[in-house]
Amino acid sequence: MHRFAVWAPHAGRVDLVTDPKGTRDSQPLVRSEGGWWRHDGPWAEHGTDYGFEVDGGPLTPDPRSAWQPDGVHGPSRVFDPEQHTWHDQAWRGTRCGKGLLGGVIYELHVGTFTYEGTLDAAIEHLDHLAGLGADVVELMPVAAFDGQWGWGYDGVHPYAVHDAYGGPEALQRFVDACHTRGLAVGLDVVYNHLGPSGNYLARFGPYFTDDHQTPWGQGLNLDGEGNMAVRRWLVDNALRWFRDFHLDVLRLDAVHELRDDSPTHVLAQLADETRILSHALERPLELVAESDLNDPRTVEPSAKDGLGMDAQWSDDLHHALHAALTGERQGYYADFGPLPVVAQCLTRVFRHDGGWSSFRGADWGNPVDPAAHDGRRFLGYLQTHDQIGNRALGERIGALLTPGQQAIGAALVMTSAFTPMIFMGEEWAASTPWQYFTDFPDPALGAAVRDGRRLEFAEHGWTAEQVPDPQDRSTHDRSVLRWDEMRHGDHARMLDWYHALISLRRKASVLTDGHLADVSVDLDEDAGWLCVRRGDLRVVANFAEHAQQVPMDAEPMDAVAVWDPATTTLHESTVELGPHAVAVVRVAAA
Repeated sequence: MHRFAVWAPHAGRVDLVTDPKGTRDSQPLVRSEGGWWRHDGPWAEHGTDYGFEVDGGPLTPDPRSAWQPDGVHGPSRVFDPEQHTWHDQAWRGTRCGKGLLGGVIYELHVGTFTYEGTLDAAIEHLDHLAGLGADVVELMPVAAFDGQWGWGYDGVHPYAVHDAYGGPEALQRFVDACHTRGLAVGLDVVYNHLGPSGNYLARFGPYFTDDHQTPWGQGLNLDGEGNMAVRRWLVDNALRWFRDFHLDVLRLDAVHELRDDSPTHVLAQLADETRILSHALERPLELVAESDLNDPRTVEPSAKDGLGMDAQWSDDLHHALHAALTGERQGYYADFGPLPVVAQCLTRVFRHDGGWSSFRGADWGNPVDPAAHDGRRFLGYLQTHDQIGNRALGERIGALLTPGQQAIGAALVMTSAFTPMIFMGEEWAASTPWQYFTDFPDPALGAAVRDGRRLEFAEHGWTAEQVPDPQDRSTHDRSVLRWDEMRHGDHARMLDWYHALISLRRKASVLTDGHLADVSVDLDEDAGWLCVRRGDLRVVANFAEHAQQVPMDAEPMDAVAVWDPATTTLHESTVELGPHAVAVVRVAAA
């Protein structure tokens, strides 16, 4: 059941219109406190179509619409979250019952995870994820956006689930199915902007403000006139995913663009309210931030002037591994590449921790104290949707490296003190690219997106013909995973390697303790080898194209995971590795 209400502080009249495509019943709402307008009639039932007319204007969807079955421009539909019968009453978090920290996260995009591109179709592959050893399935944004397919970051209805994915009922079924398999579920949510088509919030009130600017235009109004209602719109959205959809984790997109000069930052407010709800629901509820600030304050407690996030993405480790393995140095990779930078990121998280960032042209970041910060509060990864899809051709790391090089990167991520994350298909070195695709029905908007993409890469030497057209259906179709390939050749070999690494991580407690201060790295930059020490384990990686022997600090040794057994030999005080090879060995206790 649903009670209609909408915030429109400057309106002189607001009308509720139900069944707008049928009998069309229009009723005036009653002005209430705080700029709210409310309906004092009977409660609405699940499935009722409705919209609002502000001061006699056009029918407009609800800013808190949970269901947009006719697209982002059509009427809203009442969704009753209680209509679903849940089967996860015993669910108390991930398999270990301790939340996401130290577990394995699997990022996936619903629209390209399967050929059907729906949440129900994705359920058919959950046994694969559980068997792989994933702990958290992180969905890229599912908020309703204009068109059938897209990345999801152009969403305009943050409360609604994209209808092409199956709508809100399908998300409940998906979460329920994950929990029955021991998988927690995370959701990528975007609060820093709305997309360019279907954003009607300005018809209701000052949701955005000129006082703060972002790469997408006006910033969210978190500290100006009317900010309390806007903050509640954001915080209520987050809490609703936890409460009504049983989600476990929210990944907050680009939080550095949530500009807030209030005494209490909206993220700290969200963190505090999330902890209260977590206590009430008796299960872990966690927040993961994407932040470009390289500031450990993001994951420090709100009670100590932090933002209270449970974890944050760490692009610096990705950049360090990518640059070292591929040799790329353009753009933001300019300050990465040497093996000492890889070592720095593995032990101190950030490459830019207060020093000069050539890409930004400024000093950047703040240091992480390895003795005071839990490494598990930082996500480590070899690739993400951003790092693949924002390339001109959307090449995955497997298209840029030898299998051995990818194996090195995977081993360093999976044995790190970080919380590791995999992008869908990475575990079998999927052959499919993951490209930038959109489906805007407005031809002018589609052309603008296409031209903007081509102009961006023209500055890096790409011709228009080389850059895939985001609006072309084939760009989307090329990005859909091919599930049958993982059973063959190098794909099967890579899948076995990820299985071995995740299994080792699960068995070896030293790999999940998050103690950054206990991680040390030996390396020879000229020779091209690196050895990470974690307790009694050594991760020995040969980045070079020739075989070599890596000196060890202890013996005897026992191999526990080897990428290329045919070229790997344990000697008395060295490990012999073939080209682009990696091994995890256990040394005798001192």
